[in-house]
Amino acid sequence: MINPSAPILVTGGAGYIGSHTVRLLASQGRKIVVLDNLVFGHQQAIVDEGVELVVGDVGDQDLVRELFAKHQFGAVIHFAAFAYVGESVTDPLKYYQNNTAEPIKLLQVMQEVGCKVFVFSSTCATYGVPDKLPITETNIQDPINPYGRSKLMVEWILKDCDRAWGLRSACLRYFNASGCSPDGIIGEDHDPETHLIPRVMMAVTGEIEYLEVFGTDYNTPDGTCIRDYIHVEDLADAHARALDHLAAGGESVRCNLGTGVGVSVKQIINAVEEVTGKTVPVKFGPRRPGDPDSLVADPALAKSVLGWEATRRDVRQMVGPAWLWVSGPNKGRYPQNTLST
Repeated sequence: MINPSAPILVTGGAGYIGSHTVRLLASQGRKIVVLDNLVFGHQQAIVDEGVELVVGDVGDQDLVRELFAKHQFGAVIHFAAFAYVGESVTDPLKYYQNNTAEPIKLLQVMQEVGCKVFVFSSTCATYGVPDKLPITETNIQDPINPYGRSKLMVEWILKDCDRAWGLRSACLRYFNASGCSPDGIIGEDHDPETHLIPRVMMAVTGEIEYLEVFGTDYNTPDGTCIRDYIHVEDLADAHARALDHLAAGGESVRCNLGTGVGVSVKQIINAVEEVTGKTVPVKFGPRRPGDPDSLVADPALAKSVLGWEATRRDVRQMVGPAWLWVSGPNKGRYPQNTLST
């Protein structure tokens, strides 16, 4: 058990999923301190006045010790990571350093101060090409790229820390994060942007000439890849529930976060056209190496253990807020960061 009023350290809380989670936790009256180096995060994504943003690195142990001494955190939610799969293949050491070695430094400080609750932003990429569908937590974890391996290594480390010094953790394996806040205040802003729904929006607005679709000959009903798109606010809710589960003394858990519903690339395009009333310019190309036909979650364990399930299963519920964010005053982009370390 931990003190329910104890502050929570959220690393990478100024990023896409992190900022939506921080906003939810703050709305629940929790005291939040965000640690983010703003390499990919945005200070403007921290919209609640009561949330403290500290600009710095997870691996800066002196800074992390200082924050623990000041705030006496009861738990850590760890989002901070690099997440470009292609880059991880060409520069694997960058990913092993940032995604695996840096969290070890954070965990060392947690062990020193006796903080034993850790919610980890993991990924379905730890499974690699699935040996069965839908994907359950019993699927073989065999990542096909350094990004997935860097995340799986942390899962292994957390399991070892549980055995060694009682660290309880929740490893949340996301499927395809999507959507934005329904009010359009915070949203998805990556540079470069690789996620499908924002790229479809970019094609609609003319930011890119066309959407390139990789492969039309997959073993799916319409020939394009099928993925499980999970709304970012449903992901945020899962983190809050995982935190409560661990804070109440619950055992460590590893679970999938998805809807259990597969949506094809063509269905995404159709949904964007329906929501925006605009035609998406498309260019069809060959497959990308390593893209599985279908990746769909079985989220039953998250429901059983955390009491969580996705509330948005219609892809239009993800496309609608995304379009509100893109068509709003900031045009889907945050102003440039002004804070520095």
